[in-house]
Amino acid sequence: MKKLLLFMGLVPWMMSCNNNTPAASNTAADSVVAAMAAKDSVLEKNKAVALASVQAFTPGKLDEVFKDVTADAVDYGDGSMKPVKGVDSIKANVREFMKAFPDYKGENFLAIGDGNHVAVFADWSGTFKNPFLGVKPTGKSFKVKDVDLFTFNDQGKMTEHRSVQSSRTILDMVGFKMKK
Repeated sequence: MKKLLLFMGLVPWMMSCNNNTPAASNTAADSVVAAMAAKDSVLEKNKAVALASVQAFTPGKLDEVFKDVTADAVDYGDGSMKPVKGVDSIKANVREFMKAFPDYKGENFLAIGDGNHVAVFADWSGTFKNPFLGVKPTGKSFKVKDVDLFTFNDQGKMTEHRSVQSSRTILDMVGFKMKK
């Protein structure tokens, strides 16, 4: 009986001494997993920022469109015209476009990304209702599919924008004729 009591007292004590620490982890593998998770987290944040920016166009909230854009950002458009440099110049161009197409809106948004680049796919539409670049409005509408490509810096701010859709396509659809 004494042996049984001694055994019953020792077993819990021995079990409590076992610290059950897991085997040493593979530090290199853990570092890779942690780095991938951090990269995925940054990419997901950048995608959310890009989506919020383009979605703010629909209600015409230009302050929200540009809140995560660096002061020295560059808008390359589709590459057919000279790049617009500086957020103030980009805002001025967008403001003029938005005045001419006050019902400008996007829908069916999809953001994908890789590294510090995010592409936002969407369907865009609008109606030429007010003068633009000295041209009288035609009242005609456009509807196009577009992809906007944003480049982000390490602080999560947009530094560059490129567009797949040609501005000329939109202007042709609405009957925009430059004055001679």
